[in-house]
Parts: sequence; structure tokens; C-alpha cells
Amino acid sequence: MRKKECRMESVRAEKEKSENQISEDESQDIAYQNKDIASKMFAEQLKGKSFQVYGVEIGTIKAVLPTNIPVIRVNELRLDNLLELEDGSMMLVDYESEYKRESKVKYLNYLTGIVNRYEKEGSICPDLRMVVVYTGDIRRETVSESYDVGAIKLSVEPAFLSEIDGEAILMRLKNKLKNKEKLDDREQMEFIILPLSYKKPEEKKAKIQETVNLALKLQDREQQLFVLAGILTFTDKIIDQESAKTIRRAIQMTKVAMIFEKEKEEAVNEERKKWQQVIKEEKQKVHEAVEEERKKGQQAVEEEKQRGQQAVEEEKQKGQQAVEEEKQKGQQAVEEEKQRGQQAVEEEKQKGQQAVEEEKQRGQQAVEEEKQKGQQAVEEEKQKGQQAIREEKMKFALKMIADGELSLKKIAEYTELNIKIVTELAGQ
Repeated sequence: MRKKECRMESVRAEKEKSENQISEDESQDIAYQNKDIASKMFAEQLKGKSFQVYGVEIGTIKAVLPTNIPVIRVNELRLDNLLELEDGSMMLVDYESEYKRESKVKYLNYLTGIVNRYEKEGSICPDLRMVVVYTGDIRRETVSESYDVGAIKLSVEPAFLSEIDGEAILMRLKNKLKNKEKLDDREQMEFIILPLSYKKPEEKKAKIQETVNLALKLQDREQQLFVLAGILTFTDKIIDQESAKTIRRAIQMTKVAMIFEKEKEEAVNEERKKWQQVIKEEKQKVHEAVEEERKKGQQAVEEEKQRGQQAVEEEKQKGQQAVEEEKQKGQQAVEEEKQRGQQAVEEEKQKGQQAVEEEKQRGQQAVEEEKQKGQQAVEEEKQKGQQAIREEKMKFALKMIADGELSLKKIAEYTELNIKIVTELAGQ
């Protein structure tokens, strides 16, 4: 609790310090404040974004470099931005609310100052690009992109905010904030230059106030700080002291709110850690209790297992004894049944032998009778056969006699009949 109170005191002190700093800063030049306070916060979050939204075809910003070039006269402001791009080149960015040909001399001073710095460090200067962002009251046809004085030639890449539809951007941003949607990188960069896209000075000032009020509705604190710092940095050449003061106060309040949120997050994390520790301890206790119960359970299971094994052994012995007794009874019963079976088999065997003998005798008698009947039938059939053959021979003999071609003797030989019978047949 004491630690939390100390943190709150620290936050209040930071807030008072910020408000005192604002009062002190009001006595200094507004442009100096913009460059040295807001631009630092703005530059910290410029990495990873692009100027493509302003009509300048460049890659993603890789790093924001220091802009304090020693050769620039002390009564000149430092250049607005010095950026390292993904392709390794370096881009100088300046913002102008009016076009002056002599401004290109200032750009040359910037460029030669950077080259001189690399020469002094003994390193190779990368390719340099000079980008000038013109506010909404400067039109493309009024600007020359080159500066040629013979031995010196300068090529500037201009970006004209007059060619941006500020009202369409404003409407789109309002709708996103109304729906509490987070802005993407392009929309954040559009937000920053929105006031400068208008032509008339009074319009610019009015839009500065409107965009600041709109920025205060951003839910994301980091995006809010980036947009406010960007507006203050980009509009420093047209902004009045009261508007600049309002933006700086909003920035400070956003920073204080971020500190409060950080303190809140730290407090939540601290409570979370405490609860995690409590949960961890309770979890350990539960684990120990479970482990103890597990051991008791294992012991109880082991005891029950031993009792069960003992009971099983006893039942096994009883079962073996009962099986042995039943086995003996069974063997005795089997032996008795065996004896009775052998006796019955013997009796049946004797009866069978006696019946077989009787059947054998009856069979032999029947066979003898059938044999006699068969012999008699065979004899009768033999006699019938012989009679039939004799009749056929006689018919054949009659036929030959009728033919008259053979003698009776020959006919008797052919038919194996007695000559006497043949002669009788011939006489018929």
C-alpha cells in the first residue's frame, strides 16, 4: 500500500513538473519548442512508417537520425527530419508554408553539412534525397523542383498537400474514431498533416484545433501521443502560441495518463504475482496432500492386496483339498462303475455268444435248405434247358431234312442227334 502511494506521489510530481515546464517553455520561441520537445517524441515512433501518403514515393523508414548539423548557422533552425530508408539511402525532410527560391540554399547547407559530417568520420556518405513538403496553399505550378547555378545543381522532391482531399480524410478519421477502431500507419500519417492540407491560414488554425480535439479521442495512448506530437512538429511554422500551448498540455496529459496506466498495470501485475504465488503455494499444498493421500492409498492397497493374497491362498488350499476328496470319490465311483460295466459286458457277451450260436445254427439249417432247393431248381432248369436244346436241334434237323441237301447221317452229326431220331423225323 505504501509503495502504491509513493508511485502516486511520483505521478503527481511528474504532472506538476510538466505543468511548470509548460509555463517555462512559454517564454521561449515556439519553433524551438516544437523541434526539441515534440519532434523527439514524434521521431521515436516514425520508424516503420512511410511518406507515400504525402505523394512521395519512398520505401519504409528504417531509422530516424540526429538533425544537429554543426555547419548550420546558429540562427537557423535544424532541418525537420533526417531519415534512413530501407534501401540504405538518406532522406532529408523540410516543411514549407511558402515557396522561396533562396530556401534551396538552406537545403544545400543541410546536404553539404551531412556530407561533411561523414567525411570527418572517415565514412562513405549514402545517397541523399531532399524532400520538401509544401502546405495546402502552395500549388505545384508555382514551385521549381531544381536549383541550377552551374557548378551546383540541386534536385528537390516536392510533396504538395494541396493535392490531398483533407475533408475526405477528416470524414474517414471521424468515422473510425466513432467506431473506436485503431488507426493504421497510413491513417496516422494522414492525421498529422491534415491541418496543413487547407489553403487559408484561418482554415489551418481552425483545423489544428479540430484535429487536436479529434486526436484526444484516440483510444490508443501511443497513437494519440504520436499524432499530437506530429501535429505540433508539422505545424510549427503556422501555429499560434495558444494552440501550441494547448497541444503541449494535451501531450503532457497523455504522458501522465500513460504513467497512470503504467502504474495501474504495474499494480495489477504485482497483485497478479501475489495471487500467482498464493496459487502456487496452494497448488503445492494440494500436491503434498494428494501425495500423502496417494501414499496412504498405496499402503491401504498393499495391505488389502496381502489380505486378498492370503484369502486366495486359503481358498486355494480348501479348493485343492475339496478337489482331492472329489477326485478320490470320483475314482472310487469310476472303479465301481467299471466293475459293474465289466460284469454287465461279460453277461452281455455271454448272451451274445449264445444268441450268435443259435443264429449260426439256424443260419446253417436255412443255408442247407436253400442249398437243397437251389440244387433241385438247378437240376430242373438243367433238364428244361436240355429239353429246349433237343427241341431246337430237332427243329434244325427237320429243316435240313426238308432241304434235302444233306444225308441223314450228316444231319445227325451236325445236330449231335441219334441217327435213329433223325430217321424217325425223316419218316414223319
